[in-house]
Amino acid sequence: MKKYLILSIVLVLILAACATPPTEEMNRAREAVTRAENNADARAHAPEALIMAREALSRMQTEADAKRYDAAKNFAAQAIDHAERAIADGRIASERGRAEAVALIDSLSSQLAETSSSLNNAKEVQGIQLDFNELSKDMDSAYGTYNDARQSIQANNYTDAIMQGQTVRSILASINSRLTGGAVEASRKQ
Repeated sequence: MKKYLILSIVLVLILAACATPPTEEMNRAREAVTRAENNADARAHAPEALIMAREALSRMQTEADAKRYDAAKNFAAQAIDHAERAIADGRIASERGRAEAVALIDSLSSQLAETSSSLNNAKEVQGIQLDFNELSKDMDSAYGTYNDARQSIQANNYTDAIMQGQTVRSILASINSRLTGGAVEASRKQ
């Protein structure tokens, strides 16, 4: 009889423990997801992890409402994990984007100088039939876009900086191609 009484008390205690909502875990999950949602890098670079965090949070609430507290606690842990992963992945992607943007823009400095020098030298060569006004405007455009890219880096807008850097690279390639074509054509006439 005593054995059944002890077993009953243990069973009641187990059920009572399971009947308590995991309030602390659920609050931590909500806070973690809110932190991730407010993190610009997570939103920009880790949207999948952020979606998974929100879904886990939603499922956590559904389970808690249904008084399935063990499942709610598990989903709270998942929400926290996904939110933390979104923040970490966002930070890593942002750092990678910054490094890529800085490397690209830094490499353009010498390319701009070389192309500008080639353009100035071409103006002095007899027989080159090029529209130097148009080429100069293109060179000015390249410098302007380069400066915009540098400002984008300072504003932590690495995606724009990369696109602007690629535009500068394209403009320079076009100028160099036309200079080469003009030089080849001039040498044929001589």
